[in-house]
Amino acid sequence: MTNIPNTFGLDVKAKILAEYHSIDELRALLEQYKGERILHIGAGSNLLFTRDFDGVILHSAMRRARSTKEDAEHVWIEAENGLVLDDLIAQLCDMGLSGMENLSYIPGEVGASAVQNVGAYGVEAKDVITEVRAIDMSDGSERTFTNAECRYGYRDSIFKNELRGKYIITHVTYCINKTFDPKLDYGNLRGEVGENPTPSDVREAVIRIRRQKLPEVGELGSAGSFFKNPIVPREVYESIAANYDRVPHFEQDGGIKIPAAWLIEQCGWKGKTLGGAQCYSKQPLVLVNANNAIPDDIINLAAAICADVKQRFDITISPEVNYI
Repeated sequence: MTNIPNTFGLDVKAKILAEYHSIDELRALLEQYKGERILHIGAGSNLLFTRDFDGVILHSAMRRARSTKEDAEHVWIEAENGLVLDDLIAQLCDMGLSGMENLSYIPGEVGASAVQNVGAYGVEAKDVITEVRAIDMSDGSERTFTNAECRYGYRDSIFKNELRGKYIITHVTYCINKTFDPKLDYGNLRGEVGENPTPSDVREAVIRIRRQKLPEVGELGSAGSFFKNPIVPREVYESIAANYDRVPHFEQDGGIKIPAAWLIEQCGWKGKTLGGAQCYSKQPLVLVNANNAIPDDIINLAAAICADVKQRFDITISPEVNYI
C-alpha cells in the first residue's frame, strides 16, 4: 500500500500508485492493470477519500502546453492534463493574454479543470474551454469532445455523470483573448484592482483575496471550497430576504444564487469543529483538517452542516468535493 496524495492531508492509501509521462505509457498502464479498480487523480485537491483505495491510482506527469492556432483576437492553447492550472494561468498573464485570470490560485491540474468546470469570480473553465481530448479506459482509444459535448453546468460535466470513470482527460484546449476584457463584477474584485488593470493585476488581486479567506495548500489540509453555492427560485430568496438584512445574492439563469458560506454562517458553524475537522474560521465554505482528522470527521461535519442549512432555510446544499 502507498500513500495517496490529497490536499486534505488525510492518511489514506492505495494498493498501487502509478505515474505516466506519455499517452503510450498511459495506455500501457491501462492494459497492465485491466481488471483492477482504477482511479485517475490530479493533485488530489477536490477529493475526499472516505477510506483506503483498494485499487490503482493513476496520475499524469504530462505538463506541457503549446499554442495550436491563433487569429487577430485569440490564441488557442492546448495544455496537458498534469500541468498545474495556476502555473498555466501565470504564464498566460505574463504574456498579456486574458480569460483565465479570475481562476488564479485554484488548486489542481488542467485535466481536473475540465472535469470539475472550476470557477471563481464570475468565470468558469467552460467559458474558455473549446475541446477536450480523452482516452477511453476500456480500450485506450482517443476521443475529442467539443465544449457542447462536455455538457458543462455549475461545477459539473459529463465526466462527473454519464462518463464518470470511463475516460481520462489528457489534453484541454482553451481559447484565450489577446484583448483584455476584465470581469470584475463578482465580489469585491473591482475595488481590488484599481484603474486600467492588466491581466496580471487581476490575477494578483484574486490571489490576495483568496489568501485572505482560504488556507494555504500544504499548511492546513482542505479541498478548497467544499460546498456548491445553491441556486434557488426567486420566491425562496425573497422569503429569506424578508427575514434577514442584506442577504448576498447573484442573479443566475433559472434563479438566484445565494452563497453557501452565508447560509452556513447563519447556522453558526463558522469556526466550529467536529472531531478533527473544522468549518474554517475565515471562510465557512471551506472544511479543514484541523487536528489529525480522519475521513469520517469530515464526512460527519459536512452532513451536520447540510442538515442545519436544510432545517433553517429549507435549502439543500451539496458538496463540490468528490467522495471516493
